[in-house]
Amino acid sequence: MLVHPQFDPIAFSLGPVAVRWYGLMYLVAFALLFLLGRARIRAGAPSVPPKFGVRDLEDLLFWGAIGTVLGGRLGYVLFYKPGHFLANPLDIPMVWQGGMAFHGGLLGVIAAMALFAWRRGWPFLRIADFIAPLVPLGLAAGRMGNFINGELWGRPTDLPWGLVFPQAGDGIARHPSQLYQFAGEGLLLFAIVWLFSSKPRPMGAVSGVFLAGYGALRFLAEFGREPDAFLGLLGFGLSMGQWLSLPMIAIGLALLAFSRRAAPVEERK
Repeated sequence: MLVHPQFDPIAFSLGPVAVRWYGLMYLVAFALLFLLGRARIRAGAPSVPPKFGVRDLEDLLFWGAIGTVLGGRLGYVLFYKPGHFLANPLDIPMVWQGGMAFHGGLLGVIAAMALFAWRRGWPFLRIADFIAPLVPLGLAAGRMGNFINGELWGRPTDLPWGLVFPQAGDGIARHPSQLYQFAGEGLLLFAIVWLFSSKPRPMGAVSGVFLAGYGALRFLAEFGREPDAFLGLLGFGLSMGQWLSLPMIAIGLALLAFSRRAAPVEERK
């Protein structure tokens, strides 16, 4: 029986400051976003908005970081534990105690991108199409952080690669669902969206592929992930993550249908 290796949650210390792996993965995610974005700008990739430079990328990532943290936390508060936080509102800003929701973080990033695009005079979907291919590797870094922490473990399994997570406290072998999401929503989605965006596409198409792809891959991965104990499975035996992924799939497909009426972005420059 395989057992989760139980990594030290602290990656390293700088004097009295302890740097935790999960926080470090956030830094890795934003570093990857910047490096990939800069590479696309310098290569003149089709999805880069006109007159969009590295300085604009830096500003956008700053806005996006704020949107990620605020949206991720508020999403967790509203989607997963509204009763607890309604009774304990002072717990809402205590992000160091854990509790971030990807779907909330996505909404926060969308709001940040919309405000950024409006202030700079670019169409929102042009900005979204540029950012979408850069996101999956950042998501992969976050899932690796979950695995290192031994959190968000999977459902029981008798497959040979099942892991016992001591944090679960039951000694049962479980799916390493964090690694499933690392591979699916991270590496596979990155390959799909990156390759799709390497050619001129109608505005909104790249964002549509990202949303539909992430929603579908997350929906499938949730079958191997243990639902939150305080929620369990919801209607039709689906988890909260699956229910939140369905609108992503629908919006992604709608964007793809809408984009088919538009010309490829190269013809719009």
